[in-house]
Amino acid sequence: MITISELAADRIKELRQKEGLTTDFNIRVAVEGGGCSGLMYNLDFASELKDNDAIFEDKGVKIMVDKKSILYLAGTELDFSDGLNGKGFQFKNPNASRTCGCGESFSI
Repeated sequence: MITISELAADRIKELRQKEGLTTDFNIRVAVEGGGCSGLMYNLDFASELKDNDAIFEDKGVKIMVDKKSILYLAGTELDFSDGLNGKGFQFKNPNASRTCGCGESFSI
């Protein structure tokens, strides 16, 4: 349902280690209202699975997503860029009909 690029997987593992988190901490991806396009991504580490979570695994990284957010994120790839045009995690979401300039919000 959600995939991760090699660069993103490496960066997630690096950040988890840098923050002193164990492998019990996974990535939680959610979609929330807000941003200039109406919806925005939320990406964080979490150790507890919630009742309405689905869990996916790609390239050794577990991704937790609540059932509401899955509707917006189906087929999305989480990528990471450290190039001159921007640094950070990027969502390549085939469901987004419009995204803002910074790439942190979108609409369907």
